[in-house]
Amino acid sequence: MSDYEHYEALVVGAGPGGAAAAATFANYGIETLVLERGAEAGSKNVSGGLIYAEESAPYTIDDLFPGFREEASERPITKYRIHNLAGDKVESFDLTKLHEHDTEWSDSVLRRKMDSWLEDRVHERTRETGGGLLTGVHVTGLLREEGKIVGVETDELDPITADVIVAADGVNSELARDAGLMDWDEPEEWFQGVKAVVDMPNDVIADRFDVGEDEGAAHLFSGDLFQGVRGGGFLYTNRDTLSLGTVFHLDSLVAEQAEPHELLDAMLTHPLLAQWLGDDYTELEYSAKLVPDSKKVALREPHFGRLLVVGDAAGQMQAQGPIIKGMNHAVTAGALAAEAYAQAKSRNEPEKAGTRYAHLLRSEGVMQKLRPRGYEMFRGVTEDDGVTDIVESVLTSFVGRAGIRALSGQLERLYNVPALSSMIPDTQTPYVTLPTVIAEELGTPVRETSSVTPPSLEERIGDLTYDTDIGNPHITVLDNSWEASGAAVAACPVSAVDFGGGCYREELVRTNGSEERVVSLDTQPCVECGTCAVVADTEWTHPRGDKGVEFKWG
Repeated sequence: MSDYEHYEALVVGAGPGGAAAAATFANYGIETLVLERGAEAGSKNVSGGLIYAEESAPYTIDDLFPGFREEASERPITKYRIHNLAGDKVESFDLTKLHEHDTEWSDSVLRRKMDSWLEDRVHERTRETGGGLLTGVHVTGLLREEGKIVGVETDELDPITADVIVAADGVNSELARDAGLMDWDEPEEWFQGVKAVVDMPNDVIADRFDVGEDEGAAHLFSGDLFQGVRGGGFLYTNRDTLSLGTVFHLDSLVAEQAEPHELLDAMLTHPLLAQWLGDDYTELEYSAKLVPDSKKVALREPHFGRLLVVGDAAGQMQAQGPIIKGMNHAVTAGALAAEAYAQAKSRNEPEKAGTRYAHLLRSEGVMQKLRPRGYEMFRGVTEDDGVTDIVESVLTSFVGRAGIRALSGQLERLYNVPALSSMIPDTQTPYVTLPTVIAEELGTPVRETSSVTPPSLEERIGDLTYDTDIGNPHITVLDNSWEASGAAVAACPVSAVDFGGGCYREELVRTNGSEERVVSLDTQPCVECGTCAVVADTEWTHPRGDKGVEFKWG
């Protein structure tokens, strides 16, 4: 083996999954180096976000990091509601029972605050075993010798070798792609999340949401306010801010040619939210990210050679209707990956760490949550186009509407059944048509009037912090024809049709009397979400360490 710097364990990414892996390695006395590409952990990360501690989970974040809830999270979420919308009519259901199923606790978090707190603890604990944590290091790919994975390569450092490598480098994982475990071929396998962090004093939150000091609220939104795009919106209370955002199936976003910032604005300006947002709306940060649909992409065997993949990098994001859990699964997976290596090493079989890790994911019930059997059994029927057309036709008919009215006393109970949520098909029906019909038939009109004026896309981009890597664009358009890459103009969260200040722009090129519609790219405003890697013909990597966008809130 080449004479490179060597560690027993190497963790790429210092989010919750990477932190959990590093802490567990340290607990076993294993020398561990953690590499984080941001200037500080959390500066590249975005989440909705709620973090859960599940009663059935073998590891939780507060078990691994004592004091987490007191020092790193925002508010315990004690109220959980979903709002079905049709125009100005709303019918709301209390989903607290669903929210509390298998839940020890759930807190709202902001990633910059949370991840930077974890970074300090990880650095301290890994130093005790001879390792440490380095920020500003972009891991570009895997190092191989004689065809076998032996380490990683970076932009900033010489290659580093390790006996085991944990890829916790997020949804746009370059390591998972390099190993051939993940790809970006199918838009229907991904969601796109767009988020605004909004300033609101603690006492105002308490008054408007009717919550105490150690209470918080989560609200979900679905129905006809999102231009027919499959997905919905969320609002979470933090300590002295709000997290508001939208999450949509990427294939639906492209099919409807909808612009993410406009869909977010449609929610922010809906009269239902006036009671919470008031007339003093101040947006602190705009951000976006891709979200894997675990039902379709969660890796059953998230390993290859010495590489073990955890969290979003392994597709471990559970987004099943109103069940939205990701960070807790990353924590469990990270800890299980480290445990699997430690156990395999103790048996003098370190090469079996990957298969042991996959076994632990199954035996601890993680894979059943990520890839529920009910969905896999019935999706061939429930997502069939012909069946969907029939369901949509019946639901919107006089008979279907009468059925909704007849079930009015049972709908809230049905929405709280975890097994039903896990089987929700990825069709228009549960995300758009059903909530719209529920609101039309059972809802009451909202009397408030919204006075919210969201910032323009130009203002949102202008308020973000960038350290542009001049001369080193991290995205290259391979085919700039409209047919190959035009979808990015609308789907990119910092681009828009007829907006010249975003990443992707439409251009007309005239040559010899003919006219061609093409796209051009400017990576400076990029928020590194990865959308264009899926919907356009590009070569996509992360920027070099410390470069690109830096999120202050996440």
